[in-house]
Amino acid sequence: MDWTRCDGHGLCAELLPELLSVDDWGFPVSRTGERDPAVPAHLVEHALAAQRSCPLMALRVVTPARAG
Repeated sequence: MDWTRCDGHGLCAELLPELLSVDDWGFPVSRTGERDPAVPAHLVEHALAAQRSCPLMALRVVTPARAG
């Protein structure tokens, strides 16, 4: 999450409630408390949909680099 861009629209939390909720001000927070929570494989498509839906492009899904 790029907190400098986020305005607390809450779309990401609506589209990805398994990982995100909203705080008292409407800003998304990780349900695990992590700054950058890991996305389980079965939720990747939902996470990508949330990323595409963010009006300010504040959410990003990062694929971890593979160990070589």
